Amino acid sequence: FDMKTLLFTFCIFFNNFLFAQALTIISTPKAYKKLVKLNPQNELVNIKKIIPSIIIDLKYATSNNFTKQQLYKNATTTYLRKDAAIALQAVQAKLQTLGYGLKVYDAYRPYSATVTMWNLIQNEDYVANPKNGSGHNRGTSIDLTLIDLTNGKELDMGTGFDNFTDSAWHKFTPQLPITIQKNRATLLTVMEKYGFKKLESEWWHYSWVSTQKYEVMDLGFGQLRNLVK
Repeated sequence: FDMKTLLFTFCIFFNNFLFAQALTIISTPKAYKKLVKLNPQNELVNIKKIIPSIIIDLKYATSNNFTKQQLYKNATTTYLRKDAAIALQAVQAKLQTLGYGLKVYDAYRPYSATVTMWNLIQNEDYVANPKNGSGHNRGTSIDLTLIDLTNGKELDMGTGFDNFTDSAWHKFTPQLPITIQKNRATLLTVMEKYGFKKLESEWWHYSWVSTQKYEVMDLGFGQLRNLVK
């Protein structure tokens, strides 16, 4: 390594250290079990088990994402806190009456993955600042879209997932074709009806209303497979 590379690497390491010191991060199975024992609402729920009809397509479990890295190892499903998962179950039930279903790109995200993303982007419109942790780290945020139940295909939302341009913002929606406006409006209306809040800069991102009361977590998907039944 040359001196510039070493200095850059050190700065990232030091920043990550400072972020971690400022937060309480649940990073061991023992700490997670203690948290759930203190308050059962802290429990994470396997959303595929509570909503069997939901489609899981975890972008960060592959290299098909903006980082070009596989950030999640051993990830075959994903998780939300119990209250958020129950609300999402109601969202899916309502959408099915309209002929639609949900496809999930991301939900729970280990804190270490957020740090990796931040080091690449460092723009809070699209990636959470690790000094605060994110709703994904707390198991209360979810990235998703709609599918047509007649053919299983995703509805046209105007952009793909993790599109970091103005066209992904909710305020841009009126400038899009009517069909896309209706698709976005359907997702927004039903998500908000059951207690989720939109992120202005990403049409696919929603957070459960009580995000901040939960702890940031850095548990791997392999660990969660054994912890969450």
